[in-house]
Amino acid sequence: MNTGTVSSRYASALLKFAAETGNEEKVYNQILRLNCSLKASARLRELIDNPLSIPDSRKFDLLTSALDGEEMADELQRFIRLVMKKRRMKIFRFMLISFIDQYRERHNIKLSRLVTAVPAPELERRIAAIVKERKGDSVLFEHRVDPDIIGGFIIEIDGYRLDASTASQLKSVRRQFIEKNRRIV
Repeated sequence: MNTGTVSSRYASALLKFAAETGNEEKVYNQILRLNCSLKASARLRELIDNPLSIPDSRKFDLLTSALDGEEMADELQRFIRLVMKKRRMKIFRFMLISFIDQYRERHNIKLSRLVTAVPAPELERRIAAIVKERKGDSVLFEHRVDPDIIGGFIIEIDGYRLDASTASQLKSVRRQFIEKNRRIV
């Protein structure tokens, strides 16, 4: 069984159903939260993935409680019950990830990783504005602060990486000096 194909088909069916009912954004936000909860808790993942761990009704309750009291969207409830009925809970996380990817592609949302030496919300705004102006896409930032880069930033968008950090520039200068000194000796 190809889990990628199966999870992609389930995810696209949910996306289509949520779009038809007009509840697409709520389902997307709840799936993001479910995915975060599953990513953060190995025990929860184990309980959800294992078909013999606990009854499906208890699994459903656990997934509902992962939304921190918010009422689960009807579309998502029906989807989870279908996945349980078809005995596909083992690939449930793949379905969630596939849904997130398909939603972002459908709504032109680009995931970007930004690394800076200090928090830089203004840089995020400027980069988002440039991408919006040139491509018409929204940018969702995954921002990480890493003092080891000394200054500047490293950004990854759509498979492209721009390393404008002080640390990488210093490494480049160091390599050039080493190369020059080898020629002299």
